[in-house]
Amino acid sequence: MSADSFRKPVFVTGASGYIGGRLVQRLLAAGYRVRCAAREPRKLESRPWVTSPDVEVVRCDVSDGATLSRSMAGCGSAYYLVHSMEAVGPAYRERDRALGETFASAAADAGLERIIYLGGLGETGPRLSEHLTSRREVERALASGPVPLTVLRAAMIIGSGSASFEILRYLVERLPVMFTPRWVRTESQPIAVRNVLHYLVACLGVPETVGRTLDIGGPEIVTYKELMQTMAAALGLRKRIIVTVPVLTPRLSSLWIHLVTPVSRRIARPLAEGLRNRVVCRDDAAERLMPQRLLTIREAIEAALSRTRDAEIKTAWFDAGPMPGDPDWAGGKLFRDERSVEVEAPPETVYAAVARIGGANGYYAADWLWQVRGWMDRLVGGPGLRRGRRDPRQLAFGEALDFWRVTAVEPNRQLELRAEMKLPGIAILRFGVQPNDRNPERATLTQTAVFQPKGLTGLAYWYSVMPLHGLVFEGMLKGIRQAAERAVRERRPNPPTVPRPYANPSQQTKST
Repeated sequence: MSADSFRKPVFVTGASGYIGGRLVQRLLAAGYRVRCAAREPRKLESRPWVTSPDVEVVRCDVSDGATLSRSMAGCGSAYYLVHSMEAVGPAYRERDRALGETFASAAADAGLERIIYLGGLGETGPRLSEHLTSRREVERALASGPVPLTVLRAAMIIGSGSASFEILRYLVERLPVMFTPRWVRTESQPIAVRNVLHYLVACLGVPETVGRTLDIGGPEIVTYKELMQTMAAALGLRKRIIVTVPVLTPRLSSLWIHLVTPVSRRIARPLAEGLRNRVVCRDDAAERLMPQRLLTIREAIEAALSRTRDAEIKTAWFDAGPMPGDPDWAGGKLFRDERSVEVEAPPETVYAAVARIGGANGYYAADWLWQVRGWMDRLVGGPGLRRGRRDPRQLAFGEALDFWRVTAVEPNRQLELRAEMKLPGIAILRFGVQPNDRNPERATLTQTAVFQPKGLTGLAYWYSVMPLHGLVFEGMLKGIRQAAERAVRERRPNPPTVPRPYANPSQQTKST
């Protein structure tokens, strides 16, 4: 890359996603300026790099060629990190291919020098899964224009927060005995996420990678069965008993993954189908052109587990979901459950307690009911509670929280969650923190549940759960108040000890 090209911004799509969110930080560390494209820029507000003077965020939909071309203007290279996560149904392949063609055309109109795409490893031919076939179609679409394309093909990426890693971890943690399809015998060449990021950044400075398709993988080739046993060892668990059976189809496998792990069946299905394909590098060209120390599978797993234990997950697979627009409440029946309480704590402390809701912390009251609701949601195809949350203390716009999505966040003032559980309607849970004008050490917490039912089923659902609101919502409000006030007490020094009066002089004399 020329010196002039180095000064041009690098265009990054998918910056709110798993790889893109980490790639931006690596590019900045390497001295590049970055322009991030996002359908909803607010989803990037929590990223630690967003305030860097070398980062520019533009509102852009990759399906709009004209807007995309204008957003790319002045950039040197562009990363295409856009994929359909829920790859189910006939429409997703056509949509992904069309987006790739639009991107290639816009890149040509903007005069870009190169497109870089992270695709998937896999043997070619008619046996390739639909998921990996779609990735090949995207490759061809991106290469359809005059802008040179660099393709990096990876197998399973091992890193905290990745969908494939979470599936592996939960299966091994929760199932000491597993009945699996034949794909556990398939060979794979996993790679650590930090090694993937190195290749993505390094290729910008290596002219020999322009116009090339490069396979990237770790130093070991293993079967998925061996990979599971390595995960068990890293978790300190006994060796898992794995029984191979011929009747588990990809559909049944995805439903089982849906029930046991936080990953939905729509995401698990294409991943499960792809497991039947051998995914091993054809050569070591990438390693020769962009040398680095490749982490072993055990090292990669332990690094990811360490991030998870320390709550330092930088990005997660569920953060990249589409954001719903503002709901149109006009013309519909709205049900509202609003409750308020005075809290003996300043607004920032009250908000901190609110922001810890869900995940491992639970919901402050009637957690068993939330668990039951989570299981019910999983059984009908919803996300349930197992997605958890990325950080135990902080929430950002667009993040997933159990079966909610953060749709509004204003630190120390408000938090709004929209339900992504299976419901016959639209549900919003909103928290507002109002400071006390006369006493800065007090605040009012208002909790509002809003439901817009769909049809008679929605009405029946609302009235059926109404008797539980006193237990669930009132308990949650009380629990948040208690947590905030306890946090205030724990920060204050102990009050001076006041001598207790004694019943008679002899007790007082004895004690002195």
